[in-house]
This record gives sequence, C-alpha cells and structure tokens, in this order.
Amino acid sequence: MMTDIAIIGKGPAGWSCAITARMRGLSVLVLAPQHDASWLARTERIDNYPGLPEISGRALLDAFQAQALAMGAEKRGGLVRQVLPTDGGFMLLVESDVVEAKTVVLAMGAARPALLPGEEELVGAGVSYCATCDGMLYRGKRLAVLSASAEGAEESLFLEKLASRMDYYPLKPHETGALPSSVQVIREKPEALERTAEGLCVRTKEKTRAYDGVFIFRSAVSLSMLMGDLATEGSFIPVDRGMRTNVPGVFAAGDCTGRPLQVAKAVGEGNVAAISAAEYLAARG
Repeated sequence: MMTDIAIIGKGPAGWSCAITARMRGLSVLVLAPQHDASWLARTERIDNYPGLPEISGRALLDAFQAQALAMGAEKRGGLVRQVLPTDGGFMLLVESDVVEAKTVVLAMGAARPALLPGEEELVGAGVSYCATCDGMLYRGKRLAVLSASAEGAEESLFLEKLASRMDYYPLKPHETGALPSSVQVIREKPEALERTAEGLCVRTKEKTRAYDGVFIFRSAVSLSMLMGDLATEGSFIPVDRGMRTNVPGVFAAGDCTGRPLQVAKAVGEGNVAAISAAEYLAARG
C-alpha cells in the first residue's frame, strides 16, 4: 500500500512533519533504525525549547512520538538504504523490504557515515549493505563483515550460514558474543577497500585480507547512496523556503538541511515540509 508521505528519521523534524501531515488528513509512515543513537536522545537537559524548560531530550522525543502516533501516524523500524523515483512517487528500500510513497521527507539528522576509500566504487561489485538481499550470491564464498553495532553482529548470523569463511570487523566497540566461534573477530581498523587479483580486499594498518564479498552495516547511509539525484552541499541538503529539495516530491527538514542544529528550528522545518508536501500532492490531484 502506498503512503502519502514517507518520513525518514524519528527526530523533532520527522515527528513535527508527521503531526502536521496527519492534521491535513495525509497518511504518514515514519522510518528509522530501531536503535536511537541521536545526540538529542542522550541529552539530559534542554533549556531553550519554548514552554518545556529543563526537559530531557528523551522525554521530549517520547512526547513528540506519542502525539504523532496517537494522531494516526505509523512507525516502522529499519534503515532506509535507498530511495528511487517511480512513475507514481518513490520506492524506498528499507533493510530488505520495499515501501512505496507519493512523497518523501528527509529528516535523518546531520550524522553522515565516513565512507572508506574505495567503498563507493565497489558498491554492487562485491560491496553490499543488505545481508538478506545479497547474501545468497555468496554461498560458499569468503566474506567480511564491517559493522558499527551489535545489530550488525545479529545480521551476520544469516551470512555465517552461507559463507565458507567469515571475518568480522567491529567499526566501533560493541558486543560480539552472539557470533559463533567459526567467525574470526578482527579488531583492526579497516582503512580501505580495494580490488586485486586475489579478490576484494580489506586493508588495515596491520594487514590486507582478501574476500569474495564485503558486507557493511552502519546506522546511516551516505546521501549519494541514499538518492543519487539529490543535490548536496557538503554533508547538508540545500532546500528552499518550502523545504523543497532539487528532486520534485522530496523535501528535507531539520539538522540535515544545515545549521543551526536546534530542536526549535527542526520542529519548524518539519511543519513547513508537511505543508509543502500536502500542497504538492494537492497539485497532482
């Protein structure tokens, strides 16, 4: 079923957008990873949000979410890996599933993953971000998993059953106890990916190891991989006064549009993005 607005991100901008969209009778789906690693969720006290002095970031986010869900917005956990235009709107790849939407609002904050040298060039040529999507292509092959969280370790269990050999590189410290003893945990920092005669190589300061495939699990994707036609300025998305991006039907709000990185600014932009999306849908009939 196609939703009117798919909102990528569950911060202040995303929930504000969801609330305004529901007030205008639009169907809304909020998409974001289950794990919440945002700076706001970890902030103990906020003093500059009007009407709610000395509130914690977690309490503020919980209040935003509760209001949006009570109004009929829907929420779904999962990392949005790619957004593709279609004849009737957009197709979003959420983990290994597909979601359809008439419009998209980007509200995923300012955090952007730093890609490894060689990573972007090798996407689709041995580098993948989805175990269930591409894992079967590597049955009986040598695999490397580069993961930034324990969720990646859990997803690796599917790959381990397919691979002839699997090495696991923690990109950040996290629990790896769920991995079977057959998986070698390599606590060396990957510095680059490269294709050689031996295979697809993960290079660290200590050693270079060759594989048939490399799976990378992070809590965010780069803007260039999320949507190839999206204009960017550094790590931010330029928008007009209506929060419109250069792609018709795609809007952006909150920290991803640039400074100042403030809750009040994000809430206002989320509100404007919802109004602009509603106008866009109305103009299209």
